[in-house]
Formats: sequence, C-alpha cells, structure tokens
Amino acid sequence: MTNIKITVAYDGSNYYGFQEQRGTGFQTIQGVLEDKLSRLAGREIRVIGAGRTDAGVHAQGQVVNFNTVDWKIPPERVAHALNSLLPADIVAMESVPVEESFHARFSAVAKTYRYVIHNSKKRSPFLHLYSCHVPRMLDVEAMRAGALHLVGRHDFSAFRVLGTPVRTAVRALYEARVTREGNMVYIDIRAQGFLYRMARMIAGTLIRVGLGKISPDNVACILASRDSMRGGPTAPAQGLFLENIEYP
Repeated sequence: MTNIKITVAYDGSNYYGFQEQRGTGFQTIQGVLEDKLSRLAGREIRVIGAGRTDAGVHAQGQVVNFNTVDWKIPPERVAHALNSLLPADIVAMESVPVEESFHARFSAVAKTYRYVIHNSKKRSPFLHLYSCHVPRMLDVEAMRAGALHLVGRHDFSAFRVLGTPVRTAVRALYEARVTREGNMVYIDIRAQGFLYRMARMIAGTLIRVGLGKISPDNVACILASRDSMRGGPTAPAQGLFLENIEYP
C-alpha cells in the first residue's frame, strides 16, 4: 500500500468548496483532484483533505492524501503528472510518500488561515475575487487589541455557525495577528483546528472592531458569551485563504 501526500494551491472562485458533493453536479476541488488522479491510476481514487474550505475560499497550502496499490508513478513525480491534467486554477505544489498511518486531516497539529481585506475607498477590479473590500479606514491597532482576546484555549461557540454538529467547540488558538501593508490589511489566524466558518466569523468581528462599531474588549465579551448571534458577521468567502497545514 502506498500513501501519497500532495500539497495543493487553488483559486476557489469557480468551485463549490473543497468537499465533494456527489450527485449534485456541483464542481468541487476534491472532485477535480479525484477525477484527475483516477485518470492517472486507471481506477477510482478517493482523496482525504486537511480542510473543507467553503465555496469561494482559496488555498495556498491545502493538503490531501490517498492510499493506493500498484501505483506506477513515483510519489515525488505525482504532482508533475497531476498538473498536466489539472485546470489552471488548481496546482499541485508537491507530492511525497508518507507513512500508511498519515491522515491529511487527523494528523494535522495546526492550521493557518489568512483573511485579506482591501481597505480603500474604491474597489479594485483585480482584487474583488481575492479580498473583502472595506471602503472606510480600519483601525488596525484596535483590531490587534481585539484579536489578542482570542489567543489561548477557549470555547469558540460564539464563532461558529449554528446547527453544525461538533463534539466540542473548544479550540486552541495559537496566534492572531493583524497587519497592514498599504491598502491591504491581513488577519492571520493559527490554531489547532477551526470550527465551521470560525475564521470568517473572527474576521467579521475584527472588521467591526476596526470600524469602531464595537470596542476591542467587546471581543472578550463575545467569546465568553458562547452566543453565535453575537459573533461575526461572517466575512465574505473570497477574502479567506488556507495558508498552511502543520504536521508533527
């Protein structure tokens, strides 16, 4: 049995998220990867993804793996072979053999998401698919102060979508940084794991802080409330990027 890990980057604009939605006819990242890998193998291949990104969300460092037998292509050459079949908006960055026990999702120890904000009076026709446009000037210092309240091990129920089944809403958030480069503002969040739409709800909350709608200390109150009606709103999908998945 051969277990192969592939790091993938993609523009999620034209896809209904990462996860395969069999029977719907919707095009997904997982569906495209499985289709092309199956062509290379000459039989059906199913992949496991590290993160189930939503429709419109992008990735710089998504990770997938698949187990197979009688695989003819050297694992290190799979990315090259796969890229010959993939559309231009999906790229296999690297492929390597891994232990049979490796699981792209359950073996991960940390994930990093970046939320991109175009903070300018005028929209850009070149950035609208890859950022959230906020025309009013954001107070980045206030956003940083608000983000600090989220660092640590907490119940993040206030930053998840209601109705999504999870065993626990407790997550360890290792780092939350807000930086500005010209008209671009970046929110980088590194955590043990994320609840459904947690990163986008955090981004939406911090944007409210930056606009002066709530105080930085209010973020701590929202977190403590465990009430998802107080968190957010959910920031638009196109500003979110899955940056990196870490493994032991």
